Amino acid sequence: MMGRAYIPYGAWWSTPFCRWQGSLAGEHALELVARVAREALAARRIPAEALDALILGTTVPQRAAFYGAPWVAAMLGAPGITGATVAQACATSARVLASAALEVECGLRGCVLGLAGDRTSNGPHVYYPDPAAPGGRGTAEDWVWDNFQRDPHAGASMVQTAENVARAEGYSRAEQDAVALLRHEQYREALAHDRAFQRRYMVPVTLGRGRRARVVEADEGVHPTDAEGLAALAPVLEGGTVTYGTQTHPADGNAGVVVATEERARELSRDPSVAVRLVSFGEARVEPGRMPTAVVPAARQALSRAGVAIGGCKAIRTHNPFAVNDLYFSRQTGVAPEAVNRYGSPLVYGHPQGPTGCRLVIEMVEELVQSGGGYGLFAGCAAGDTAMAVVVRVG
Repeated sequence: MMGRAYIPYGAWWSTPFCRWQGSLAGEHALELVARVAREALAARRIPAEALDALILGTTVPQRAAFYGAPWVAAMLGAPGITGATVAQACATSARVLASAALEVECGLRGCVLGLAGDRTSNGPHVYYPDPAAPGGRGTAEDWVWDNFQRDPHAGASMVQTAENVARAEGYSRAEQDAVALLRHEQYREALAHDRAFQRRYMVPVTLGRGRRARVVEADEGVHPTDAEGLAALAPVLEGGTVTYGTQTHPADGNAGVVVATEERARELSRDPSVAVRLVSFGEARVEPGRMPTAVVPAARQALSRAGVAIGGCKAIRTHNPFAVNDLYFSRQTGVAPEAVNRYGSPLVYGHPQGPTGCRLVIEMVEELVQSGGGYGLFAGCAAGDTAMAVVVRVG
């Protein structure tokens, strides 16, 4: 359990998540994350000089990504700071938060900016030279598509891991459809009153200049969903139970969070009376081909370290690339599906990998602030049959 790492209230943001090959498909992910961060920090009156370091999370290479965090720091107006660039698939955001929190906890830094951004659209096509191969021909890889389709250790695609769990646990097609429909209903709550909940943290993105400029204000790619529409969808894999309605979709976007000491957090907060503390982190890996199940041991580890029972959490968020994830989580923990992901989840609004967890933590904290504070748990699976979890306390 940690006691020194805080998030200044309001010192967080997320762009809308835009569907694969959508409005953000032509934007350089690192240039965009820097521009959004520069504007968001200015709007929150947090000067670049207040930052001691930057930790960047990104999983899909972009041109010049070799320069990572130092380049992003310079672009956002803080050329005097540096830091690490990390990648841990969909656990990247949790790793960014953990790295920032541990530096603050150990007294190495007083104020760290954590950023996460990815563009799954137009991912790189990589060629690996091999002079020893017949004819000197190398091998090629589509970074996004090929890695979604096969874990080199487990030998399974992402969707196959969900099918493995559905089959082993006996989850029916109807049960998965019901969870997906519930998540869409919860997401509509976030859109109520002209997106009042999302406007607490979501920042618009302006694309283009002059007369051609346009603004992306809301998530892009959320399909109208009802029970009849879900029931009409064919399984992704022949003979399977997972459909395109019960799995997420690739997306583009970015998010940011400031992590600081309690004193610095109070100085940078929109409301110094609200204290947001990063309490603990958890991590787990399960047997090959069972990715959706990793969320539960990661969550249990984080809760154990925090000294909190899951029943003591007023808000719970999961990264759920498949409805199967939430079925397993609820049955293993005893938490009702409707008590998780109150304002929707990546199952609905998409999956840009790096920033996904960051947005979920931000939404969770805003939910806790609305309900008067308390403990919150975020947990989400990641490639390699792994998961990470985060416990926060809002006081």
